[in-house]
Amino acid sequence: MGLEDDGFAGITGDRLPDERRIEGDLSESIRPGGALWALASAGPQLRESAALAADAGLGALAEEGRPRAVVVAGVGTAARTGDILATVAGPRCPVPILGHRSAGVPGWVGAADVVIAVSASGRSPEALAAAEAAARRGARLVAIGAPDSELQALAERARASFVAVPRRAPARLSLWALTVPVLMAARELGLVNLVEADIAETARRLDEDAERCRPDADAYVNPAKELAMNLAGSIPVVWGSSPLAGVAARRFGDMLAANSRYPVVSGELGEVGRGRVGLLDGVFGSLAEGQKDIFADPDDGDELTRLRIVLMRDDGLDGDDANPKPDTRRADAVADLAGRRGVRCDVLPAEGGCALERLASLIAVPDFASVYLALAHGLDPMRVPAVSEMKDYTLGSE
Repeated sequence: MGLEDDGFAGITGDRLPDERRIEGDLSESIRPGGALWALASAGPQLRESAALAADAGLGALAEEGRPRAVVVAGVGTAARTGDILATVAGPRCPVPILGHRSAGVPGWVGAADVVIAVSASGRSPEALAAAEAAARRGARLVAIGAPDSELQALAERARASFVAVPRRAPARLSLWALTVPVLMAARELGLVNLVEADIAETARRLDEDAERCRPDADAYVNPAKELAMNLAGSIPVVWGSSPLAGVAARRFGDMLAANSRYPVVSGELGEVGRGRVGLLDGVFGSLAEGQKDIFADPDDGDELTRLRIVLMRDDGLDGDDANPKPDTRRADAVADLAGRRGVRCDVLPAEGGCALERLASLIAVPDFASVYLALAHGLDPMRVPAVSEMKDYTLGSE
């Protein structure tokens, strides 16, 4: 079946995926500014952002001592940086870390607190309002965003630290560029143990995964293409086995929705392991598998839509005092329950010697998979008309 065009807002694509589309000419996505190019540059993004943060004078944050609380303000990918900070800091972090996804800051924020306002464009209304409110209340402020932006101007007026992160791709493809300054600000406050070796090893991991997921690698050796085609035509259910893996699971849900336009259920097994695991027994789970016609033509479009479980598994690190070893029993149970019901399950294990690298190992390949799945459907992951129209309605944001 060829590309379909419904004639609305320039939306094009094919309901049925075709693996040949991700084995052919992908020059539009690998050129500078393309989706695959942006993801392949994750390692360089991280290194550049670390250097920019190191030169931004973040050391001044420590002069007033440990804060009462840290608020990371932003929406979309900017908000996800707060989730990453919380999981890297771990449950034994001495102060609460709060992600704030709406305008302004919580009513209790004052001079004893730190607000980190994040916006890839530097013009998100939520981040701008948070920065302005933080300055007005006397909180320590760190702003992270595009150079020569409204956010930079606001930070300069407030005499606050600003990390200028060049914007070379949409925010969702710039996760690492936005995340590292947040982590380095927290390091100056004594909240995370992030050494230079951790940054270097995480960047190396991102480089290696970009090489494994390169466009000219066939699906049988490219884990992202394989994952994309495993998910094709399904309802993805992405679960993480620990708080760290839960952040990666929600990130994959974000990317599948934005790039591939797939409806996704995502979260941490600790919070979804009771109610939502019932999906395995639902009309898209075991009931659909029980009615599967083994003689059906997979290309006729009449097959029942089924769940596909992606289990992001983090077994933790021995000797990690900041993050106790996760309880793996729920992960074992989900894999077993899915297998006994005939529901297909992909298990992605976390790898690496620190929390940041382990998180990167769970994010990099799924990021690529979301783009390959979009391309398999003939969709342009860089152009999402509904998102653009929503921004127009809300006067522009991330």
